Amino acid sequence: MSTILYLTNIEFGAGSLKTLPQALADLAITRPLVVSDSGIAATGLLDRVDALLAAPAARFLDVPPNPTETAVGEALALYRSAGCDGIVAVGGGSPIDLAKGVALLATHPAPLTQYAAIEGGVPRIKPAVAPVVAIPTTAGTGAEVGRAALLSLTDGRKLGFISPHLIPKRVICDPELTLGLPPYLTAATGLDALSHCIETFCSPRFNPPADAIALDGAGRVWRSLERAVADGRDLTARTEMMMAALEGGLSFQKGLGAVHSLSHALGAIGELKLHHGTLNAVLMPAVLRANADVIGEKIARLNAAVGLSPDADLAAEIEALNRRIGLPDRLSAMGVTTAALPGVIQRALTDHSHATNPKPLTADDYSAILAAKLG
Repeated sequence: MSTILYLTNIEFGAGSLKTLPQALADLAITRPLVVSDSGIAATGLLDRVDALLAAPAARFLDVPPNPTETAVGEALALYRSAGCDGIVAVGGGSPIDLAKGVALLATHPAPLTQYAAIEGGVPRIKPAVAPVVAIPTTAGTGAEVGRAALLSLTDGRKLGFISPHLIPKRVICDPELTLGLPPYLTAATGLDALSHCIETFCSPRFNPPADAIALDGAGRVWRSLERAVADGRDLTARTEMMMAALEGGLSFQKGLGAVHSLSHALGAIGELKLHHGTLNAVLMPAVLRANADVIGEKIARLNAAVGLSPDADLAAEIEALNRRIGLPDRLSAMGVTTAALPGVIQRALTDHSHATNPKPLTADDYSAILAAKLG
């Protein structure tokens, strides 16, 4: 087990869940709200969390796959009625992002919309955000160390809420918690981690430390994901994947790109309940091709990091990887139709990740990317 100090305090390694009492003591949390979901509760993991607490905690389990403003309000009401003074978020990106929304509104006046990045909300988020302890149970989103929360508002928009004050104050990355994660979810969350590493590395912002972390994370995914999918009890592969996801989250401080501007926009289609990591897996090859004329040198470095030849077609290699681990190749296989595209394109153009794509993209560019993945 290791303690890592980078953006926040991270306990990493098999068995690190046992450090939860010390994390709560460090943050002076005596009455936490546990934010998770019913699937995780059914595994008995939350009972293990409860056993580490001084007293049983209030639980909020009604977390949608794409967390919503409504769910944030419901969890906030429980936080206040139970007299909570902090949050323990247990799960993937959805519980952790919802916990960030609750932590924000527990200390900041409503409405939530005013804190969205595209509404000029970044400077409105002050340091006094309620403390969050994040315990990821998947290896993909990096939300445990991310400064952003992605939340679907009641007006239909899926927006980013971004601030260093939203980074959880303590993180416990215990790869034992991912043992037995189903193959499909392992695959989809693993491609989410890979998309973070690739997109941040390709971002035009200057941040060599983030680049180095992203390259290392991409290599870990490429070497370990298929093993983790094939054998859910392979602790070495699970540890590598959890580190890769953590590195993706650490590096995306540099900014993402069109993969995420589109996946955020598609994720706002409420009736489809599209999985974020799966969307990233499907979209990434088409976006790499759209950006190819400006990222040639970076593709060569990515190829080296994942063990491919310098002139390998990374987009095609990702498509082949997706097929090997059972992920879809087309948005149409996920229920997306051409009727949804105008709204998706409009939302992508205003998404906070749009600005850090390697080159400016137009509505026509986004249309071409989506068309390539619908046919």
